[in-house]
Amino acid sequence: MIKQDLKKSLHPVQSKSPSAQSFGGTKPSIIAKPAMQANIVREQALKIIPLGGCEEVGRNMTVFEYAGDIVILDMGLQFPEEDMPGIDYVIPNTEYLKGKEKQIKAVIFSHGHLDHIGAAPILLKKLGNPQIMGRPLTIEMIKHRVEDMERNASKKLKIQYIKDISDKVDLGPFKISFFAIDHAIMDAVGVILETPVATIIHPGDWTIEKDPVGRDVLHYHQLADLKKLGKPTILMLEALGAINTKTPVTEQEMMGNIQKIIGLAPGRTIIATFSSQIERIKQVMEFAAKTNKKVALDGFSMKMNIELATQLGYIKVPKGVVIPVDSIKNYPDNKVIVICTGAQGEEMAALPRIIAGNHKYISIKKQDTIIFSSSVIPGNERTVQRVKDNIYRLSDNVYHNDIMNVHASGHTNVDGIKQILSEIKPDYFIPVYGNHFMLREAARIGEQMGILKHKIFVPDNGSVIKFSQGKAEVLKEKVPSNYVFVDGLGVGDIGEVVLRDRQALSQDGMFVIVAIVDSKTGKIKGSPDIISRGFVYLRESKDLLAQTRKKVIEIVEKTSGHGKENPINWSYVKDEIRNKVGDFLFARTERRPMILPVVIEV
Repeated sequence: MIKQDLKKSLHPVQSKSPSAQSFGGTKPSIIAKPAMQANIVREQALKIIPLGGCEEVGRNMTVFEYAGDIVILDMGLQFPEEDMPGIDYVIPNTEYLKGKEKQIKAVIFSHGHLDHIGAAPILLKKLGNPQIMGRPLTIEMIKHRVEDMERNASKKLKIQYIKDISDKVDLGPFKISFFAIDHAIMDAVGVILETPVATIIHPGDWTIEKDPVGRDVLHYHQLADLKKLGKPTILMLEALGAINTKTPVTEQEMMGNIQKIIGLAPGRTIIATFSSQIERIKQVMEFAAKTNKKVALDGFSMKMNIELATQLGYIKVPKGVVIPVDSIKNYPDNKVIVICTGAQGEEMAALPRIIAGNHKYISIKKQDTIIFSSSVIPGNERTVQRVKDNIYRLSDNVYHNDIMNVHASGHTNVDGIKQILSEIKPDYFIPVYGNHFMLREAARIGEQMGILKHKIFVPDNGSVIKFSQGKAEVLKEKVPSNYVFVDGLGVGDIGEVVLRDRQALSQDGMFVIVAIVDSKTGKIKGSPDIISRGFVYLRESKDLLAQTRKKVIEIVEKTSGHGKENPINWSYVKDEIRNKVGDFLFARTERRPMILPVVIEV
């Protein structure tokens, strides 16, 4: 539940748009956090260290270090790839920060998407709960994730709400300020980190909305004025749009299309979108109020986000429009709009359960209209395609961006990158947030825009980019940045060996051989038992099993030395079974299951 004192602690909040120039309040706040004076002399240089987000889409986390003091931007998760069976998600490796916990001045969160806050509940606790900063909606989302993991844990958080975009924060050698950006979630902000040797400009995830609803178009010319501080400027820019040459869909066009589809829908309208699309959900609810329709929200995260935004005063839900999902049967089908999660095919989200027939209150009818108002997260293409295929079997009215513009992305395109580079005119350019080829393409755009090649750095995860007076370089040494897997309650206990075992099991299965051996004679008693899972079906493979049993008896009797060796080296016996039976099965089937020999000595 939302804390009752939330409004009191944040009042007044006047934000109406995630990109408004003023984010509530009337006067800038100055938050002073004086740095502790270290007794040791530290190098007067800035280090920028991405711990994630520079070789994949997701897992975004960047360390900024100056003279031993540290500021962190974001703690995101990455959703598992197809070669990560059983993994829930992947988080950044914080081994570099071990022993430096007291040097962390703050963790700043740019916005509330999971690829930027998803790892916070685990990593904040691991790092001793350093101070966190962010816009109100972002912080409340983090608090809820922390509570989901451990009850009452959010009370341990040291929180500084950024109530106004004009807020400035002193964190020792870091002077922090913010700027408005366009993105697909409320309360997203860009961050400026001024240090004694350089000024970093980081928009986080961003786009440039050409035709915004209810506000002016954003520009970034004012950020070019940071050069007047007399230090080089470093632009760290999300590179996801570097491979996108399509003309962006505007908010106006998108909402116009969605409203037209809803207005003509012969039955119910089911809109699948991200739970963070609060502004879009608000606009659909307002349209429903005007057209005498009802809206049912389905999906835990979606309901929670709307509740948070309502409590914060960011949206006002029209009276009488929202109904419980279990009451949609009480209204004519063409008067019902269902907004749900699951457009990415997430197994437990609302839409996949509806498609599978596992939803308690909704089953799709042929006359229902389904709208996919979402983009496909890189890596989810096959899953989303399967969802679309199944939807097309159930409904005659399906809409998505491939046939009509019903989603406006929160990420820019090539022209947007060129525009922001031309407006900010940075001295140095560091493309981030994307696969390596995306970063390289963004670097190419930077060169085309006149940035010198030696002033463009394309980092890997773990790279250390060092700036000192008059010098910039990428150090040869990297910090640890390998994957940390989260599986159930386990964090980091699934290493590469375990993952390789899971991959092997998922590919060729498991073959267990149980042999009872006489310790005196070294001979097998009876016939070896065999258990096969994911390799062959035992009832249909009797000849193969008989040959395998014969092979096992030969191997045991040969390797045990017919009982002459005293004692018998059973580890050697098992290794021989594993290797030779593996070769035998591969020769017969061209499959190599995981062989698990069990030798019982009697």
